[in-house]
Amino acid sequence: MSQQLALRVPTSAIALRGYNIANIGRTAELRRVPAYCAVVDRWLKEYSRICAEVVERPVDLSLLVSGEQAEGLDRYAESVALVAAVEMAQLELLESVHDVPWRDAKLAFGYSLGEVVAVGATGMFDAEGVIRVPLAMATQCAALAGDVTMGVFFSREAAIEEAAVSRLCEEVTQQGAGAIGVSTILSPNSYLVLGQRETLKRFTALAREAFPRSNVRANDSRWPPLHTPIVRQNQVPDRASVMMQTLKTVHSHPTPPVLSLVTGKLSYGVGGEREILRDWVDHPQRLWDAVCHVLASGVRTIIHVGPEPNLVPATFQRLAENVRQQTRAGTLSSLGIRAVQGLAERDWLASLLPMRSMLLRAPLVQQIVLEDWLLENAPSS
Repeated sequence: MSQQLALRVPTSAIALRGYNIANIGRTAELRRVPAYCAVVDRWLKEYSRICAEVVERPVDLSLLVSGEQAEGLDRYAESVALVAAVEMAQLELLESVHDVPWRDAKLAFGYSLGEVVAVGATGMFDAEGVIRVPLAMATQCAALAGDVTMGVFFSREAAIEEAAVSRLCEEVTQQGAGAIGVSTILSPNSYLVLGQRETLKRFTALAREAFPRSNVRANDSRWPPLHTPIVRQNQVPDRASVMMQTLKTVHSHPTPPVLSLVTGKLSYGVGGEREILRDWVDHPQRLWDAVCHVLASGVRTIIHVGPEPNLVPATFQRLAENVRQQTRAGTLSSLGIRAVQGLAERDWLASLLPMRSMLLRAPLVQQIVLEDWLLENAPSS
């Protein structure tokens, strides 16, 4: 299986997950594998040290993994460090134990925190230096989360322009009773929004007037409002920018190339990288642009790195299901879609098609959750 995956790497994308309410995944199982435990424990110990130095309190990430400590906003910095440590460990295991040269992948990208880990793991920036930035901002971001509610704004029919959603957020924010902003562009008809106090309710009311067929589904958990203007209230972007001034550049180009969700493009290695990371703090994640770019790049496999990744795998899976439904419809329109899909399967013709038509390739892309793959292919002791 290792050899088969190694052969797929040149047409693969490495996808790193971000922070979530649950950030442990199957890490405890990986620690119980004799061939893996030393690597996993070393990364947990290293990122415990880094986190402790930044937050100035004792940190032992192994206690989170074992369940001896519970995750929560009071340990947000520890959760950030845990995700980064596990992602670095999984990538090392893939290469050192299974001889899979993941750096030969077509590209890498990370959702939210995953992008910060990606630019360190791929050699663009010093991995320790770059992770210190979100760790240093963790306390202020967690403090802002106390009155922040997440909502998924979506329409089951027409697409909703990004500019229109931003205008609704600005209209609510201008009322002076809290800020709200777009955190992630999930697709042309769905957005993650984060709002303080009662702003999500006011946003919902305005959205239903502007888009009668739309809806907002609120999430009961509390979320640090990264990737929104809310973080500006504690000067988080400026403080992060100051830290980045002394961030060490290791290589002029990341290997593999890193697709930024700040820009939706391969923006690292062409200049202005620190400005991209500064914008990462308070600008929305362009997940849909990344999906389009990945599919247009001819990627055939996505290797999902991190503990129990969910958002990015679910996004590609949902798109694949939608394409399958359309191509099975049995209508004249579906015949045309199947014809274009056939063209998209041929690399030389695919390069001539418009980027959005490459979305029809979604059902052809294999998704691999790395922690599952590592456990399924663990060397015998």
